[in-house]
Amino acid sequence: MSKPKFYVTTPIYYVNDVPHIGHAYTTIAADVLARFKRLSGSEVFFLTGTDEHGQKVEQAAASRGEPPQALADRMSDHFKALWRKLDISNDYFIRTTDERHKRAAQALFQTLYEKGDIYKGEYEDWYCTPCETFWTESQFEHAKHCPSCGRPTEKLKEESYFFRLSKYQKPLLDYITANPDFILPESRRNEVLKFIKGGLRDLSVTRTSFKWGVPVPVDDKHIIYVWLDALTNYLTAIGYPDDTAHFNRLWPADVHLLAKDILRFHAVYWPAFLMSAGFALPKQIVAHGWWTVEGRKMSKSLGNVVDPHQIIDQYGVDALRYFLLREVSFGNDGDFSHTAFIGRLNADLANDLGNLVSRSLAMLGKYFKGVVPEANEDQGVTGELELLVEQSIGRIIALYDEAYFSRILEEIWVVVAAANKYIEQMAPWALNKEPAKIKQLAAVMYNITEVIRIIALLIWPFMPNTAAKIWRQLGIKEALESSNFYEITMWGGLLSGTVTIKGPPLFPRVE
Repeated sequence: MSKPKFYVTTPIYYVNDVPHIGHAYTTIAADVLARFKRLSGSEVFFLTGTDEHGQKVEQAAASRGEPPQALADRMSDHFKALWRKLDISNDYFIRTTDERHKRAAQALFQTLYEKGDIYKGEYEDWYCTPCETFWTESQFEHAKHCPSCGRPTEKLKEESYFFRLSKYQKPLLDYITANPDFILPESRRNEVLKFIKGGLRDLSVTRTSFKWGVPVPVDDKHIIYVWLDALTNYLTAIGYPDDTAHFNRLWPADVHLLAKDILRFHAVYWPAFLMSAGFALPKQIVAHGWWTVEGRKMSKSLGNVVDPHQIIDQYGVDALRYFLLREVSFGNDGDFSHTAFIGRLNADLANDLGNLVSRSLAMLGKYFKGVVPEANEDQGVTGELELLVEQSIGRIIALYDEAYFSRILEEIWVVVAAANKYIEQMAPWALNKEPAKIKQLAAVMYNITEVIRIIALLIWPFMPNTAAKIWRQLGIKEALESSNFYEITMWGGLLSGTVTIKGPPLFPRVE
């Protein structure tokens, strides 16, 4: 019996600047989904990469006096380095300058052209180079400044090939209406519906005013517009157009994760391209909000861009992974505050989780020489805790289906809090003073270590390093990541007689 497949993507990140916490946020979220699905028995394909064509890259390279490819190579390496440091478990890293991707972008263009959905004309409108986006007069709020980024636009008139986006207005509306979970959260779905209902104009899909891009297969004076080029990456990475067996196995994508500023490209243009090409649409598009820093927009001019490398070096990778997905509901805007970060680290990670593991293994060492005792349900100390854990796991599984990362972590911390409360209620230190209660003490200590084992499994997608440390301290020989989530989270999986190893604090407090 073959495994179910799960194909998850981040957007491919533009190489005009170094990665920041916004890029890290999307990629960590995708990594959490990929890790959970692998643990759940799925065949996972997790894709990320870099978007390397377009006028912005050409101009940025020219300003540095280097070829665009050299800039793309260097900046792409920055993203790869950060993903390694963040423990991102992507299966493939795609670059739009890869030859196989250029072939795929040309193949998709050719398909849309032969379908009759691409035609030649002339384009005149206002263009924002940083956003690689055209705007009409009616879309401006402030004196020809880009509605997305606020920068000035310029009037462009050039020969262009157009995609018949207007043809797909009704099919898109019908599909999104019939599939309410296609775009999440609901607020983003409503934005997309409003945009489509406002009327779709045919879309310029080629440029002639610069050269850094994929040549149009039917007219080499033109290059393919960066968004048609970039979006094709989701097909390229799984074999399009050459490896049809691999492509048919993995397409459609299960989840596209992205920031809200590129939702229109993914939820309007991309589905229309796919409809035209005769491909199934991705199952789900999940858009998250933006990050501010101490209440202000991130910008190089303000000098407040948060460098993930610096945070990791100072506080550890798992603290950053935890904070970003715990602090804000995925879909809403979030604020990166140093005070909030330290607060989460000390309260949630050092006190709640770290102290639970540390004191539990210290008591086990003191009372049973670090050896996990026999589980004994006859002592009547298990039922309520076991039921709470079982119910929490059920809720966590459901929350993964909707990418509710902060709520998953809240639910895991319900289990952490229950474990800490159980220790206070059962008071092992008091039981240890009464020789007649040694069996009850053994049962209590088994339950505490068993809850910690399950917590390690639950946090592994979010904090793989921390989970692995707990796993080693529990003395479990089997590799955590090769376990099956549904089997191994069942109560009673920790073997009596296992020798634990008390380690250093998981998260030292930060003053």
